[in-house]
Amino acid sequence: MQLAVGAAQKARLHAAPNPWVGAVIVNDNGVVVSEGHTQAPGESHAEIVALRRAGDRARGATMVVTLEPCCHVGRTGPCVDAIVEAGIARVIVGTLDPDARVSGRGVLSLKASGVDVEVGIEEALVREQLAPYLWQRVTGRPYVVLKVASTLDGVVAMADGSSQWITGEEARRDAHVLRASSQAIIVGAGTVRSDDPALTARLDDIILEPLRVVLGHAPEHARVRPCLERSGDLGVILDELAQLDVLQVLVEGGPTTASAFLEHGLVNRVVWYQAPAFAGAFATSGALKDLTTPSMSALRRGRVVDVRRIGEDIRVDVEV
Repeated sequence: MQLAVGAAQKARLHAAPNPWVGAVIVNDNGVVVSEGHTQAPGESHAEIVALRRAGDRARGATMVVTLEPCCHVGRTGPCVDAIVEAGIARVIVGTLDPDARVSGRGVLSLKASGVDVEVGIEEALVREQLAPYLWQRVTGRPYVVLKVASTLDGVVAMADGSSQWITGEEARRDAHVLRASSQAIIVGAGTVRSDDPALTARLDDIILEPLRVVLGHAPEHARVRPCLERSGDLGVILDELAQLDVLQVLVEGGPTTASAFLEHGLVNRVVWYQAPAFAGAFATSGALKDLTTPSMSALRRGRVVDVRRIGEDIRVDVEV
């Protein structure tokens, strides 16, 4: 299953709105015959890729797949049918697919066809990898990642308003991977006016353009255009983005936008880049300066899930 999770990671930047799934086929001697990962929307799912690569070696073998195989006709045919037809004897599934079109039916269909099925192997690892997809399918809203880049004392803009660049090149490149992993990026109009960001994901020679959403009005010639301009209830905006097949939203707005999403309890994960630098509070802008916390009992606590050094900076991931 860990190999399947590794295969799934290869699909992370191109599979959405489909889930990024990995599949591995193993023979009776425990030898890996093939692996596959989800292709771009409309192309093959991970199971089909693995079966195609295995050929006749799939007959009587075991398939290990991170997510329950689909059993419905979408842009592609049902993976369950292909698994049965290939003669796979056993399927080991990381976690069930909460999509209403699947939701246990894939497993039942396999069992009805005589395939031995086991569910829940390395489930915590799989669910962590698929968290945005699972969250969107269960709640109907995108998974929200709030990204902050600040000094060690939490400052995102200096007294003169300047903010580029607080973190180093390595951390900024990592943030572009975070953008590429998201289908939409949200910023406030103030950030657009002050920084004029393009909000593209630039990875080597590849430039990806997630859906860009501005809270308020973007100037006519802003680099963020074309974009959606929205105002009002943030929850309603997230609902609309879910209808546009957005699984993960990256909030990159300034202190007002970041504070608002946390204030309304709409953030799933905070990714905080900290530079080994200090700015102080006098006339500077704190990353969450508009967030109100009247008492210790109202303090928002999260769970640290990852801490790593990137270049000279630190990245801290917190589930909230």
